[in-house]
Amino acid sequence: MAHAYTPGLRIMTETLVSKERLLPLPGEVLVRVGERVQSDTPIARADLPGDIVTVNVVNLLGIPAEDIRNYMLKGEGDSIEEGEMIAENKPLIKWFRTQVRAPADGTIESVSDVTGQVLIRKPPRRVELSAFIDGEVTGVLEGQGAVIETVATLVQGIFGIGGERNGAITTVVESPEEALTEARVRPEHAGKILVGGSLVEWPALKKAVEVGARGVIAGGFHSRHIREWLGYEIGVAITGDEAVETTLILTEGFGKITMARRTFDLLRSCEGRKASITGRTQIRAGVMRPEVIIPREKERTGVSDRLEARGGMKEGDEVRVIREPYFGRLGRVHALNPQPAEIETEARVRVMEVELGDGEVVTVPRANVELINA
Repeated sequence: MAHAYTPGLRIMTETLVSKERLLPLPGEVLVRVGERVQSDTPIARADLPGDIVTVNVVNLLGIPAEDIRNYMLKGEGDSIEEGEMIAENKPLIKWFRTQVRAPADGTIESVSDVTGQVLIRKPPRRVELSAFIDGEVTGVLEGQGAVIETVATLVQGIFGIGGERNGAITTVVESPEEALTEARVRPEHAGKILVGGSLVEWPALKKAVEVGARGVIAGGFHSRHIREWLGYEIGVAITGDEAVETTLILTEGFGKITMARRTFDLLRSCEGRKASITGRTQIRAGVMRPEVIIPREKERTGVSDRLEARGGMKEGDEVRVIREPYFGRLGRVHALNPQPAEIETEARVRVMEVELGDGEVVTVPRANVELINA
């Protein structure tokens, strides 16, 4: 039987989740192998170099660049405080004296007698890396970070906005067809991760942000509201670094799309349990999916082997179409055609037949679908 090797969207009741947590630059690892950690446990830290501030001393003093060192009161490597005098001229009449003061705390990094500028390096910024998920440290990468593993329920979405968050799963609708409305969001949802159905309405998302919800998971969201939310057009390459306090994860796509029953039921079965979520999404090379990770508080098992040994798609497998004109539609593999076929763009590609939920059978390129692993 033919197989299609296509990236799968994971929806797993129980699987082994492994996260490699790395600092952006070399630093200090704070944990050891075998240690149990919580999502907010610091596992590594590093000091990021401070920003550079440029002071054009020669323009301020009206002197030649080659003479700058004769007027400096501080030298390279000296620590300074904001407002501290770093240079001055020496006129015959003291009322004409000009002083140059430091615009920020830091260290004088360089004094140039070519440009006449002084570079001040602001103090370093400490970056602390957390574990993100509750689990066990199974590996330490010296000076870089650690590997955290946990047995968990795992749900991947199709698109997300916002970074890493933690909170208790709270289902706020009755069915996967129901939209999450503003009236469903209440003050007691502060710190929670809200599960909606087919759509999170724009007023509901604003209310969730207002009350302090840590995340919202729903089938869909109208893309026209993203600019209104963020204040700018979002890029298509990668998301997850947006300056938002509430992470949004869409399990199906844009618009009102019923959340897959399996996804909804799985999330609802985890009611009240602590989850770690991230909206980071990359839809091109090196695909990354937004994730909901809900640790099961068990010893590690071989459950993830079921996923890794899966191979590829076969007839009858559940899939989701990830390109127009059937974007977000769920269905099952009806047939895997072995020969390339010509599509609307006149390109010849490998295709498959997908039976959609309403019984319609459509032909789509294999690259336009993803397997729903469960």
